[in-house]
Amino acid sequence: MKLEPKFLQKPTLQGEKVILRPFQIDDIDTMLDILSDYEVKKLTGSVCNDKEAYTQSSEEELEKTRHWYRTRNEQENRLDLAIVDKKTNKVVGEVVFNDYDDSSNKVNFRILIGPDGRNKGLGSEATSLFLEYGFNTLKLHKIGLHVFSFNPRGEHVYIKNGFVLEGILREDFRYEEEYIDTKVYGLLSSEFHA
Repeated sequence: MKLEPKFLQKPTLQGEKVILRPFQIDDIDTMLDILSDYEVKKLTGSVCNDKEAYTQSSEEELEKTRHWYRTRNEQENRLDLAIVDKKTNKVVGEVVFNDYDDSSNKVNFRILIGPDGRNKGLGSEATSLFLEYGFNTLKLHKIGLHVFSFNPRGEHVYIKNGFVLEGILREDFRYEEEYIDTKVYGLLSSEFHA
């Protein structure tokens, strides 16, 4: 029997500190601000140096990003949810399942947290809620991720949530003339449920 996650269904997941929910039109400008943050740009690998990280996006790039967020809830092959801080009711980031592999029933996980959501435990809880949904509702076999070695805070969250280091892509990314390792983590359904 083939297990197919229903990525078209966009759930709302409630935690103690965060709500994960489908994106709304009102979230787009907030996400544009979050995506313009130096740390977000650097840690997601969307830029290769500080100059790019501090450069504002062009109007054309902003419009492409607006379109991207307007179409997230229509996607069948991925799941993008906004992370909302329950205390402030503000969107502080996003969680994503993408690159689904039907034959092995695995998916890639991504998370980003903007400045207003950092150092509050929101990322840890958002990760936990999303993993629970992935394994218990979508019945995924494996969830994997990549993290740069210059992101120890992110790596700590992944390890705390049970991810296991599977390997290191040595000097896989270059930032400001320095070669950075990419660490590959995975979490199996059996490990999550143990």
